[in-house]
Amino acid sequence: MEFKRADLTNCHEVGGTVVVIDVLRAFTTACYAFAAGAEEIVLASGIEEAFELRDRLPDTKIVGEQGGLPVEGFDFSNSPSEIKDAALEGQQLILRTSAGTKGVISSKNADRILVSSLCCAGATAREIHRKSPREVTFVETGVFPEDDRGDEDRVCTDYIQSLLMDEAIDNVSILSRVKNSVAAQPFLDLNQPNFPLSDLEFSLKIDMFDFVLEVKRKQGLLVINSL
Repeated sequence: MEFKRADLTNCHEVGGTVVVIDVLRAFTTACYAFAAGAEEIVLASGIEEAFELRDRLPDTKIVGEQGGLPVEGFDFSNSPSEIKDAALEGQQLILRTSAGTKGVISSKNADRILVSSLCCAGATAREIHRKSPREVTFVETGVFPEDDRGDEDRVCTDYIQSLLMDEAIDNVSILSRVKNSVAAQPFLDLNQPNFPLSDLEFSLKIDMFDFVLEVKRKQGLLVINSL
């Protein structure tokens, strides 16, 4: 099995099996939403589309952010600690974020798309091993080539690859890298209430869930379901 990596600048070029990574916070939030009973998550490319989808799809709720901040009119922010105790049994959600959903939507040439965070990384690795594709590309949505951002997503890729290659894993190092990443710093700042420390803590729960998150096209929409 060959492993490749991409980011938001080039994920539109990749094919085959693609795993879109967003640890802080899109696909961590998605994990907790499914754990709270959500039935499926429809992906929106922007704020306006999210509102349009809510108008089109009865009884849906919007989850997401813009620049990491809550959006007025959305039902939930992109926050695992906010959504984990919500009453979501059988609920259809709409998710719009600045990185994770963009990575999925941009990976238009992929044959199969999984999404992952540390919370479901082990299950993701097992699913990849089960299918054993010749090539897997990890789209690290927090990575930007011009700066040092994105280590929280790089380490998630590293972890999944290590599981697939049966390599030794240092969970302490994984947690340290996420905590020291650029994206984690707002969560450690008590003066930024829109980035609660609890969101970081929930994002660090490695293999909290044993389900896989797969994206499929349904009636022209990209939809995440748990397997």
